[in-house]
Amino acid sequence: MHIRDILAASGPSLSFEFFPPRTASAWEDLYQAIRDLEPLDPTFVSVTYGAGGSTRELTHDLVVRIRETTSIPPTPHLTCVGHSKADIETILTRYAAAGVSNILALRGDPPADQPGYDWSQGDFRHAADLVAFIRDFNASGRHPDPRGFGIGVAGFPEGHPATPNRMLEMDRLKAKIDAGADYICTQLFFDNHDFLDFRDRCSLAGIDVPIIAGIMPVTSLSGMRRMAELAAGARFPAKLIRALDRANGIPEAVERVGIHYAATQCAELLDKDVSGIHFYTLNKSRATREIYASLGLASRPADG
Repeated sequence: MHIRDILAASGPSLSFEFFPPRTASAWEDLYQAIRDLEPLDPTFVSVTYGAGGSTRELTHDLVVRIRETTSIPPTPHLTCVGHSKADIETILTRYAAAGVSNILALRGDPPADQPGYDWSQGDFRHAADLVAFIRDFNASGRHPDPRGFGIGVAGFPEGHPATPNRMLEMDRLKAKIDAGADYICTQLFFDNHDFLDFRDRCSLAGIDVPIIAGIMPVTSLSGMRRMAELAAGARFPAKLIRALDRANGIPEAVERVGIHYAATQCAELLDKDVSGIHFYTLNKSRATREIYASLGLASRPADG
């Protein structure tokens, strides 16, 4: 089922993001996290795609395993960087054959060793180009679902780090929707005002698809620093920093503060009729499970 259909048929979507590990022990840790989170009955899980397609096969393997061994619909990320039209067609054909119903279409990041990556040399310069290509694939009738893939795209409540011109940023987001995207899933943010203002600006721009809010709980100070590096431009509000300062660097206290802060964010977003919340889990389950519990969200009873 397409994610937009799920969003239209039920209450707010609650979903997770995973990334494909690179070691055997990390794979086992991830599978345990998936087992822990599956009873929460998520709408879907997304699976990341490494810079320049560096995790192409790992992403495919994880998506197929989730599809075959769980009840959670998987949504693979797919990026423009380093791929020809033939590459993307091959990937889409494999996912269609595996019964995958949704794709998250992203521009993506160049590999770290290519800081001067020349976007003009590729077949896909913008995510809108990738969205349009997937729509053409859908029209070819090669997916078991006559409608083909549902398509999600990214949004940036704090602003896209590569597009400081916020008006141009909104034009590019609108181009992705006009190309055929069904919904928007946002980058992480820590101030709900940023998301609510972003949602209003989307409405003013004529963007009327569901917008899912991306939330990543701070569970360690080192993780917070890494967030600042990975999500360029991420803003950490003073009230969050003050609360973390009160934890005095004690790991357990930092984690409690981060989970409480994220839970408060989620509660307010639900009160503001958010279409969904997408948890960036870092392949861990504890923080997400505690947030669910604090919100009073019921999980499915365990089998047996």
